[in-house]
Amino acid sequence: MKNNSNVLRGRVIAITGGARGIGFATASTLRALGAKVAIGDVDEVAAKQSGADIDVFPRQLDVTDFSSFTTFLDDVEHELGPLDVLINNAGIMPVGLLTDEPDAVTRRILDINVYGVIIGTKLAAQRMVPRTSGHVINVASLAGETYTAGLATYCASKHAVVGFTDAVRVENRKTGVHFSTVLPSFVNTELTSGTTGIKGLKNAEPSDIADAIVDLIINPRPKVRVTRLAGALISSQKFMPRVIAEGFTTLFGGDHVFTDNVDTAQRKAYEDRARGER
Repeated sequence: MKNNSNVLRGRVIAITGGARGIGFATASTLRALGAKVAIGDVDEVAAKQSGADIDVFPRQLDVTDFSSFTTFLDDVEHELGPLDVLINNAGIMPVGLLTDEPDAVTRRILDINVYGVIIGTKLAAQRMVPRTSGHVINVASLAGETYTAGLATYCASKHAVVGFTDAVRVENRKTGVHFSTVLPSFVNTELTSGTTGIKGLKNAEPSDIADAIVDLIINPRPKVRVTRLAGALISSQKFMPRVIAEGFTTLFGGDHVFTDNVDTAQRKAYEDRARGER
């Protein structure tokens, strides 16, 4: 931890969706290691409160709005200095069958989870490439390497983030700027409230993802999966016949986690916010 602190001390790091969950845990961990951290969140009140709680620079940010994202990064660099790392963490996960999903929700998932990541990556790269240094870390999901009933549009959005980040990474191999993807499994945040996870697999904690991101900043590489066990299981499915891979998903309850095994009352507050209903 002491060595980590030396490496990260003074680094300027901006995190989207930083007021809660993985974003907040990551901001807290990086701040404790001496980084200069900014958080952006669409919920301005929550951003200010979280910023005060852990002594980081807070700003309201709508990741789907080019002007808002530009202003956010301008403010970060004006207040803290040239941007070293952008963590595109903001994302939503409404659950349910595609046939029940309002078109407004479909568009909202894609706007936040995909377009927001593209905007952030582009704006950060435009600042970093001329300086020949920097790191963009896009938080995807293991759903970006597999597929799950009840998460059709979410899976599509995370597959997009994985492919997009790899393509941008290849484009910038010789620029000195790193591009990485983080793929969490089930994480104990409000995003997974009212769901039970996969049988036999322990859910990750926000601090686990934060630690993985810290390690990724210190030791850049294209991709990291958290937890390792969940990541290994998802990766191994690529080498199985489809009927066997899908059979394992059914065996472990994956067909029902986001469909008929959801505690809708426990999940309501998150779903309302994710769907833009409050």
